[in-house]
Amino acid sequence: MRVRQNGKFFSSALVAALLLVTAGTLAAQDVRYNFMPKTDFSKYRTYKWVSIRGAHPDQIMDAEIKQSVDSQLASKGMTKTDSDKADLYIGYQTAVNQETQWDAVGSRAFGMGSGSWTSSTISVGTLVLDMYDPGTKQLVWTGQATKTIDPSANHGKNMKNLDKSMAKLLKNYPPKQK
Repeated sequence: MRVRQNGKFFSSALVAALLLVTAGTLAAQDVRYNFMPKTDFSKYRTYKWVSIRGAHPDQIMDAEIKQSVDSQLASKGMTKTDSDKADLYIGYQTAVNQETQWDAVGSRAFGMGSGSWTSSTISVGTLVLDMYDPGTKQLVWTGQATKTIDPSANHGKNMKNLDKSMAKLLKNYPPKQK
């Protein structure tokens, strides 16, 4: 089968391949961060978890998120403390949205065969991590990771996904400034 678009023909195999590549791209985690310019991040050696008003998961997911972030920050030489004299205050918020995922079903080979598309609803979780300087009471670093949290997943899958996304999110922390 061939599909005609703008006077050009495309084979259905090519269209299916492009859709699968696009679907694979959509499933990848997306991380972004930003920071306050001219901030001396070398002075931040200790941090304390603080609660940020907003959406938070249950206690199990809360512990998983903190464990994953703690592991990444420890690998960068930072120390967690409960003291109010911490160099940084760190907090997070989460949001879980529903999205439709399209999957190809059936067999298609060289543009021949039969197949169809099915849809399913998946949860896409976003985690926003914020770092505040308690002395200036200003946000100095913020980052977000999407496709990170899945409340329906098992503990092992959540931890693997969280660890992967937190490593990706905090890869360039502290940020290099020009």
